[in-house]
Amino acid sequence: MVDPAPARNSSRTALGVATLRAVHHIVDGQPKILEDPIAARLLDPETLDQIQNHPARAQEPWAKGLRSHVILRSRFAEDRLAGAVHRGVHQCVILGAGFDTFAYRQPDWAHSLRIYEVDHRATQEEKRQRLQSAGVAIPSNLEFVAVDFESVSLRQGLQASTLNFSEATFFSCLGVLVYLTPEAAHAIFQLVAGFPAPSEIVFTFSPPVSSLSTTEAELRATVSERVNALGEPWQTYFDPHQLIDDLRSLGFSSIDSLDPEAAERIYFQNRTDGLRAPRRGGIVAAVVGHKS
Repeated sequence: MVDPAPARNSSRTALGVATLRAVHHIVDGQPKILEDPIAARLLDPETLDQIQNHPARAQEPWAKGLRSHVILRSRFAEDRLAGAVHRGVHQCVILGAGFDTFAYRQPDWAHSLRIYEVDHRATQEEKRQRLQSAGVAIPSNLEFVAVDFESVSLRQGLQASTLNFSEATFFSCLGVLVYLTPEAAHAIFQLVAGFPAPSEIVFTFSPPVSSLSTTEAELRATVSERVNALGEPWQTYFDPHQLIDDLRSLGFSSIDSLDPEAAERIYFQNRTDGLRAPRRGGIVAAVVGHKS
């Protein structure tokens, strides 16, 4: 695929997310909330050494909170994808795929899918190099789509792929919207809403700082400072109530927010490693309704 965007570096935050998934696989107890043995294989030896030989660092409260959010959102998205496949969906688009590993550890039920990983070309190239170095094969049902969300419309990028716009499709958009402009984020929702029912999008969003507690606001400021230093600043925040109203106006008929209580009950019960569900939501599944 052709990405007309200017050259840019591979995403450092995407690699950081893969590191968090690797920490969960190596350090946290059983059962794993997300079974991801591939993430660790994509990391540099130095990073793996830090994880394996300094496990106490992973137990700091801020590290556990960030890790639980990352593994929860992936697990929730994959559970929703399994439900979509059961309903007859056969296309999956992973927006801002980064170093996501679903396609390389896909279960039997996913083999009928056509999977599209959408991201900047530089990130995709580094990922492919790391996969090759790790001896991880690229599955035959995966297609890479190089798109810069800010300079090329997602629609234009996907039109250059083999994606069938007339078929119901599952979209995953995890940890992406906060990095986009409001216009680019809204364009993603508009695009998904135009796909046939029961297309679905699972996404994460960040609420305004005014809605956060003092502790949460301090944690956000710390994380925001770090991603700014990496040249990947956060830009867009959503008021949850306005967001749901906007989704409904676009044609999403079923909108489910995964709240902390439900996440704890479904995914984090009876753990002995101290890992708990994130204190705040921000993970949503929205299904396109039948057009009247």
